[in-house]
Amino acid sequence: SFADSSLLNERKRRDREERLNIVLWRQPLVTLQYFFLEALINLKEWTIKLWHRRSVLVSLLLMLAVLTATYYVEGTHQQYVRYMEKKFFWCAYWVGLGILSSVGLGTGLHTFLLYLGPHIASVTLAAYECNSVNFPEPPYPDQIICPDEEGEGSISLWAIISKVRLEACMWGAGTAIGELPPYFMARAARLSGAEPDDEEYQEFEEMLEHAETAQDFASRAKLAVQNLVQKVGFFGILACASIPNPLFDLAGITCGHFLVPFWTFFGATLIGKAVIKMHIQKLFVIITFSKHIVEQMVSLIGAVPRVGPSLQKPFREYLEAQRLKLHHKQDGGAPQGENWLSWMFEKLVIAMVCYFILSIINSMAQSYAKRLQQKMYSEEKTK
Repeated sequence: SFADSSLLNERKRRDREERLNIVLWRQPLVTLQYFFLEALINLKEWTIKLWHRRSVLVSLLLMLAVLTATYYVEGTHQQYVRYMEKKFFWCAYWVGLGILSSVGLGTGLHTFLLYLGPHIASVTLAAYECNSVNFPEPPYPDQIICPDEEGEGSISLWAIISKVRLEACMWGAGTAIGELPPYFMARAARLSGAEPDDEEYQEFEEMLEHAETAQDFASRAKLAVQNLVQKVGFFGILACASIPNPLFDLAGITCGHFLVPFWTFFGATLIGKAVIKMHIQKLFVIITFSKHIVEQMVSLIGAVPRVGPSLQKPFREYLEAQRLKLHHKQDGGAPQGENWLSWMFEKLVIAMVCYFILSIINSMAQSYAKRLQQKMYSEEKTK
């Protein structure tokens, strides 16, 4: 029995290594084939689930038809419809970015560093330059232009926080929604008693089995998160969600495994990520990009021996170009062209988005390979 268990573990290890080799840069044709087959299987499963919930689907379609009619029928309500449309798509944009940041699709897209952080930074720089946060709409948020009326007095930190609160909270709510799949997966596995098709859950069960003998720092950190969530409950989940925590997926699996009520888990996660954590991150970005600190950082760059002045020049040019853009009117001349800093950031965003898409393709192809391996296991057991 011990020998059979060792052979089985060795086979699972080889199968895992074989799956990890199914990536686009090693086996492009096989990876694309498996990706499309897995996509078709997922589409079929989602279609079946929708058919089983067709009453809910019909209700949603009727609601959509009513909203469409309201949208196209002329009347005095159109101004409110346009306003709600703009707010809805703006909130949906940030919620979607938050979901992409935390949901398990191969690897998370770091949307805070790529989108929300730069947005808060640009609003902060504009607020100090314009001495106001009353940016006209339109074009804000597509483009920030200083208002015609100059602000009186100094801009307050609270005014900037209030200006970006909606975007930050929507992004935080999206990250909370993205934490739900590990919770539901672990809960379903515990209730059904079946072994889930998830390696993180299997690692979690192995960690519970070897909890007393864990010595390395990573295992002790995971056990600390698991004990905090399990013993403290709502406030333990709130504490884990309120700080930048790469182990929070483990909190979702722990809550699902120990059958923590849904609203206890999601409520604490939502408050922690969309309220507490977002205000901490937002405050950090606003303070970092406040006018006097940015000027001090540029001066420090210039103080670096030899390369300092050459590095300082593009930063100063970039800040000057941003100031010109803030005061640029539609009937005036075009602002200065972008320098290499903005060009590099744009290319970084494109590269990270492409890597995110590639990771999804690889992950789905590996999921299909795992289906084939499990099918082979089941056929061998029936022989």
